[in-house]
Amino acid sequence: MRITILTDNKNSWFVEYGEKLEKVLRQKNHQVEYVFNKNEIKQGDICFLLSCSNIIEKSFLDLNKNNIVVHASDLPKGKGFAPLQWQIFEGKNDIPITLFEAVEAVDAGPYYIKSVIHYNGTELYDELREILSEKIIEMCAEFVDRYDELKPIEQKGVESFYKRRTIKDDEIDIEKSIKELFNHFRIADNQRFPVFFNYLGNKYIIKIEKE
Repeated sequence: MRITILTDNKNSWFVEYGEKLEKVLRQKNHQVEYVFNKNEIKQGDICFLLSCSNIIEKSFLDLNKNNIVVHASDLPKGKGFAPLQWQIFEGKNDIPITLFEAVEAVDAGPYYIKSVIHYNGTELYDELREILSEKIIEMCAEFVDRYDELKPIEQKGVESFYKRRTIKDDEIDIEKSIKELFNHFRIADNQRFPVFFNYLGNKYIIKIEKE
């Protein structure tokens, strides 16, 4: 098959995993191209839209028979932004993953595969993303392997949405214990969005790492 993988930011943390997926699919004798701009999408069978932050218009979706997204929630629950971070913040460690067809409406297309990641509650930000990315690779490879047998299943149930995270969401309550705040620390990006607190007119930044 002719397959395109799109990540619309060449500097995205996901790129190393997109390259790994490209290699996995090439080893299965598929024609695969990894691109970083929607204008580079060519006609083919499958376009995987992975770690994309911008909307892909219908004219680009029409270039491939299937346009596939992998989202870290049990759709239609948890549509929207940063579903993995929000669920970890909520105290969940069993995170549903949905592989579904991209349509013009946000996270609304029929799905093909659902799975679950089981975290143990100790993983920090980079580990959370690495485990998620390996699951994405696994599910995309499964979709290709089972392409002829998988049928689209319409989403059913009450939908819910996660909002886009902002810097304000990284502020912690210093009246809470470290144990109470631990899941907040787990989803903190030490480099770009570390947790912080304000005290006596000053802003303090906290970074966390495993020994």
